Amino acid sequence: MTQKKKLNVLIAERNPLVISALCNLIGRDDRFVSVEGIQSGEAFIRAIEETRPAFDVAILGWKMSDMDAGDVLAELRRRQLAAQVVVFSNDHDIGILKQCVRLGAQGFCYQFDDPCILLDTLLAVYNGRICIPYIDVAKINETPLSRLTPRELELLGVLADGWTNLQIGTRTGISENTVKYHLKNLYDKLGVRNRAMAVALYASERNRGPQLRPR
Repeated sequence: MTQKKKLNVLIAERNPLVISALCNLIGRDDRFVSVEGIQSGEAFIRAIEETRPAFDVAILGWKMSDMDAGDVLAELRRRQLAAQVVVFSNDHDIGILKQCVRLGAQGFCYQFDDPCILLDTLLAVYNGRICIPYIDVAKINETPLSRLTPRELELLGVLADGWTNLQIGTRTGISENTVKYHLKNLYDKLGVRNRAMAVALYASERNRGPQLRPR
């Protein structure tokens, strides 16, 4: 099927050099025209909310000047704003890919991919397809918190509430040493090193949407 018009592409990326490179890439392909390059997540959300300038599909860098793409996508969902978004990431972390898909990104590309992959992804997303690197789709909704047991989720919750090891031990009837043992297992399962990192992960996952039931 022949494409009848050039697609307007909104570019959102904190690095002005990347914006320039993307504008140059898109400008040399007669299927697209770049609309604007913006560097903050808030400006990206505002562009979608105000629909000025008009665009057909957007490239959203993983790291913006004020937030990451996960925060941007979560805020779009909260405000019930629809947009066809391709996340453009320089981090080969499968967790980032899964998070972006869960939060509504229709496309995902890495900055080290061949440029034609990004252009083809933009076109596919505009035509209503989801276009992402290979991933086991059964694991897309799997998050660090979804892998926790109900007891582990409860433990993480009281950590977030500021409970000390002594308070946790008193509540559960176990010693502080046993509490430390359970906390170490919890940190290992979450892939974090300490209480502060565990609480930060908990807050981040909770803020970005409902979790699956723990297994």
